[in-house]
Amino acid sequence: MDKHTQDQAEHSNMVKDPKDWTTGDEPMTGAQKSYLKTLSEEAGVDAPEDLTKAEAAQQIDALQKKTGRGKD
Repeated sequence: MDKHTQDQAEHSNMVKDPKDWTTGDEPMTGAQKSYLKTLSEEAGVDAPEDLTKAEAAQQIDALQKKTGRGKD
């Protein structure tokens, strides 16, 4: 089963709430920081600094909704 198929499964284990991540309290990744900067610029807000991986994921979700990028 490929990742797309598994991700679309009814009870997929590939999608977890960021608060449930075992590494969620680690500093955000470089990729997250870069994407947050891009999204923040598009949204006209200041890019957040010093977030955890989980906080960054939640901020990315919020900014994607605000900018119309990413998920529907």
